[in-house]
Amino acid sequence: MATDITTRNSSETTSSRNLRRIVGIVISVLVGAFLAFDVIGKLTRPQAVIDGTEKLGFDSDQAIVMGVVLLVCLVVYAIPRTAVLGALGITAYLGGAVTANMRIEEPLFSTVLFAVYLGVLMWIGLVLRRPELLKVAGLRR
Repeated sequence: MATDITTRNSSETTSSRNLRRIVGIVISVLVGAFLAFDVIGKLTRPQAVIDGTEKLGFDSDQAIVMGVVLLVCLVVYAIPRTAVLGALGITAYLGGAVTANMRIEEPLFSTVLFAVYLGVLMWIGLVLRRPELLKVAGLRR
């Protein structure tokens, strides 16, 4: 009887872990897809990207540099073994986006903080995929 309860609890725990991992992967793929779209725009430089880059106060050629930096961070993030390093790079990149938008006084909640929302979502996805990160952060034993 005790074995049945232990087996059931173990099965429920495994099922819960798998669900969290799947949700984490889905979130990570969505964030990655959004960032990939951003990379493509910066590397192909349609007029809207050129205008947006100049509006932020950057030379339009800087979009290529930004796109390459983000692409490298995104590739590193997509590799499971190096995902944390990629997430740190993307977090730094998004911090620059917040600063650039604050400088030109864009609306706070819809534009400036969008990069923060995306970064938080990225880390939630990563933690759901790799719950051991909570131990490193001291949030779990």
